[in-house]
Amino acid sequence: ISLTINKDNSITVVDNGRGIPTGMHPTEKKSALEVVMTVLNAGGKFDRNTYKVSGGLHGVGVSVVNALSKWLKVEVRREGKIFTQDYKAGAPTGPVKEIGKVNIKETGTTTTFMPDDTIFNTVNFKFEILEDRLRELAYLNKEVTIVIKDERAKRENTFHFEGGIIEFVKYIDSARKSFMKEPIFIKGEKDNTQVEVAFQYNESYNDNIFTYVNDINTHEGGTHLVGFKTALTRTLNNYGAKANIIKNDKIQLTGDDFREGLSCVISTKVPEPQFEGQTKTKLGNSEVKSIVETIVGEQLQEYLEGNPSVAKKIIEKCLRAAEAREAARKARELIRRKNALEFSGLPGKLADCSISDPDHCEIYLVEGDSAGGSAKQGRDRRFQAILPLKGKILNVEKARMNKVLENEEIKSIITALGAGIGNSDDFDESKLRYGKVILMCDADVDGSHIRTLLLTFFYRHMKEIIETGRLYIAQPPLYKIKIAKEEHYAYDENEKDQILKRFKVNTKAAKETLPSETEISESGEVVTKGKGFAISRFKGLGEMNPEQLWSTTMNPETRTILQVSIDSAVAADKVFETLMGEEVEPRRAFIEKNAKYVKNLDI
Repeated sequence: ISLTINKDNSITVVDNGRGIPTGMHPTEKKSALEVVMTVLNAGGKFDRNTYKVSGGLHGVGVSVVNALSKWLKVEVRREGKIFTQDYKAGAPTGPVKEIGKVNIKETGTTTTFMPDDTIFNTVNFKFEILEDRLRELAYLNKEVTIVIKDERAKRENTFHFEGGIIEFVKYIDSARKSFMKEPIFIKGEKDNTQVEVAFQYNESYNDNIFTYVNDINTHEGGTHLVGFKTALTRTLNNYGAKANIIKNDKIQLTGDDFREGLSCVISTKVPEPQFEGQTKTKLGNSEVKSIVETIVGEQLQEYLEGNPSVAKKIIEKCLRAAEAREAARKARELIRRKNALEFSGLPGKLADCSISDPDHCEIYLVEGDSAGGSAKQGRDRRFQAILPLKGKILNVEKARMNKVLENEEIKSIITALGAGIGNSDDFDESKLRYGKVILMCDADVDGSHIRTLLLTFFYRHMKEIIETGRLYIAQPPLYKIKIAKEEHYAYDENEKDQILKRFKVNTKAAKETLPSETEISESGEVVTKGKGFAISRFKGLGEMNPEQLWSTTMNPETRTILQVSIDSAVAADKVFETLMGEEVEPRRAFIEKNAKYVKNLDI
C-alpha cells in the first residue's frame, strides 16, 4: 500500500489488491465501481462471505470520502484491463471507462482525492499524524508493506515489520530499560476470533497498553482489554503464590501492581465487532473477554513455568509496586484528612473564583509568585481562579506515586482541582472544580521546562483532563510594540513583522529594548507621519502589569489559548518517555533530530 500527499495537498492511495469490481451491479443497474464510490453500505464489508474480518464500522468509508471531496479520481486494474471514473462533490462526471490494458496479474486500485475546503476548516494534511497511523498498521499486519510519501517536502518512509506486534512493543519501549530479552508473545484463535498479545516489563512506573480490534485503535479499551487484565492478574498471582514468591501474610497485590512498568499491545480480529456507543473506541462483544482470558491465561502460565528467572523478576517488581501503592494510599489519606481538617480544604495560595459551576469556571496554573500576583489582580474573579506554582514540580516520569504525592506543588494542584489523581478508580472527573485548566508559563527555557513537567504530570496521572479537552496552554505575547500612543501585541516574530509592516515602520531602524516603560519611552525612532515607536520583548509574565496580562492572555474575548490533545497515544507516550525518562541516548537522538526547530536556546 502506498499513500502520497501530493503538492496540491490531495491524497493518492495505491494498493495491489484484487481491484474494485467494475461489472454491472445486479440491482443498481450501473457499474459496481460507481455503486461502491457513491452508495452508502455498498462495500464488501456488509457481506459476511467477502471478508473474514473488517475494520469498517458502517461500510461508508470510500463513499463518504468521495462526498466530502472537491474531486476524486479512481483507477482500477482488474482482469487485464484499466478502468477509471471521475467524480465532483461525490457525483460522477461521466461513466466508468476502460482506458487500457495491463498484465493479467497486475491488479489493484488507485484513488486520488482533494478534500473540500468549504466543508473542512483545514485541508492541510500533517505528515507526522499519517506516518504514526500507517506505522501502527504495518506493525499490526506484518505481511504488509506500507509506503508514505510527501511530495510537498520530498520526504518518504517505508514500514514493513516481520516481527509484527513484538517489534511494536520494542518500538514503544525503545526509550525505556527492560530486564527482559524479548517480549512475551501470545497467539491463539477461538470461535473465529484471533488474538495476538505481546508485552514486556520495563523499569518505569506507568503501564502502557494499546488495544486494537481489526486494526482499529480502541482507545477506551473494552472486553478484550478486560480479558487480558483478568488473565494477567490471576496467572501471575497464582504463579507467585505457588512459587512462594508472594507470601500470604504480605500485602495483597492488585491489578495495578501487576501492570506497573508494563508495555503491551493487544490485537484482536473479530468477525462482527460491536463498538459501544458507535464511537469505535470501545469493544462491546462479551464473548471476546472469555476468549482473550483463556488464551492469555493458558499461554502465560506455560511461559512462566518455562522461564522461572524472568517470572521471579516480574513478580518481585510487582511486589515493589504494591509497597509503593500502599505508601501512596497513606499519602492520599493524609491529604484527604488534612483537607477535611482545614476550613476550606483548598490550598492557601489559591485565589478561587466566586462561581461554583465547573462548566463556567477556569483555573490558571501560573509559574511564579510574581506572575501569580499580576494574574490575581488582572483576572475576572467571577470565573477565573489562580494557583501560583513555586519552582519546578517533580518529574513524574521518574517517580512512583508515593513520591509524586509528597511533592507540595503537585499536592496543591490535586487539592485545587478536587477530582483526585490516578486511574479511573481514584480520579473522578465529575468532581473537577473547573471546566478549563490553563497552564501559564514564561516564554523562555525555564518556562518551557515547567510547562513540559506539568504536561507530563497531567498525561501520566490525570489523562482524562486531556482526553476530554479541558487542558489548555496560555499564549502570552512575546512583543509589545508602541507606535505613537497606540500599543500592539505580537505573539511571535512573524506577527511582530506584520504589525511593523502594516504601520510602515522602518524596521531597520527599530530598536529592541527590555520591557520596562522607562526604556521604551527612551526609544524615539521616527516612522511615516512622524510617529515614534518602540519594541519591547517580554522576558516573563511577571513583567506585565495586571491590565496587560488581562487584555493579552486572560480575557476570553482577546486571548489565544491552545487546547492540548492527543493525536496518537503511541506517539505521545514515546515523546514523554524520551524527553522525561531515565534513558539519555534516546533523548540525545531526539534533540539532534529536532535541533533545527528550537525556538529558545539557553547556552
